[in-house]
Amino acid sequence: MKLVVTGATGFLGVPLVAALRARGDAVTVLTRSAANARKFGAGVTVVEADLETPGRWCAALAGHDAILHLAGESVAAKRWTARQKQIIRDSRIEATRTIVEAVQALPIAERPRTLIAMSGVDYYPYASNQHDFDDDEVTEADPPSESFLGRVCRDWEKEAAAAEAFGTRVVRMRTGIVFGEGGPMDQMSAPFRLFAGGKIGDGRQWVSWIHRDDALAALLAALDDARYTGPINLVTDSARNADVAKAIGHQLHRPSWLPVPGFALEVAVGEFAEVLLNGRRVVPTRLRELGFTWKLPTLAAALAYLH
Repeated sequence: MKLVVTGATGFLGVPLVAALRARGDAVTVLTRSAANARKFGAGVTVVEADLETPGRWCAALAGHDAILHLAGESVAAKRWTARQKQIIRDSRIEATRTIVEAVQALPIAERPRTLIAMSGVDYYPYASNQHDFDDDEVTEADPPSESFLGRVCRDWEKEAAAAEAFGTRVVRMRTGIVFGEGGPMDQMSAPFRLFAGGKIGDGRQWVSWIHRDDALAALLAALDDARYTGPINLVTDSARNADVAKAIGHQLHRPSWLPVPGFALEVAVGEFAEVLLNGRRVVPTRLRELGFTWKLPTLAAALAYLH
């Protein structure tokens, strides 16, 4: 296949490009900085474009079979100032709108037939009671949240879904925390390595998770199988934060008894603490219906690489 990948230099993007190349696909990386994509070497086409150069997007997308749209500013990279929140929104919503408009502007014969766009489980509301998290399973049929990230995910997906109006198959992957070497796991495991790890807050909040290998497998399945369409929860399961902390400590042979108080977290990271102190029990209903098979279906298996 001839494919376009955005966000190719990220935690999921780098191994995704490698997996696509390994199976013989021709990959075009669409990036804001061509210098960042030099790591891919020969065999990968790199096109430099940003929101100020939408014309380049049309040229980059023409004649390709599908787009895997992973780009987006990290929600945990910086404190959520008003400016940073706008950057988070624009990096998702404006970029997705530009892609969809570029696809629509192409002659029908030149349009990619599939758009796989990332979203997040933050689309859904938090569990109803902060001190007594409910056990109700959250599926793709549940409504969006009115939190900041909930609105971002809702609007992000709306821009992607607009491509369905002109015949593009759109898959919206609502992703949980992705375990794997590097990425979020580095931040989560760092306190444990210093013998200072533990649950966050009361530890009862749900954490929706998937291992990177399974996330990549699901993206490839969505690329190849036309039954994948609409919203899909890209998770393996959800576990209580306290259980995740215990599993990390066990794998690292470290204690997991030192909790992070909620008020301390709010001082340290500001509004983003809301995301860490709350959760919802997201389950992969659509992936199960589609017969997807997880290689690493348990927390212990997903964290086995930690040492």
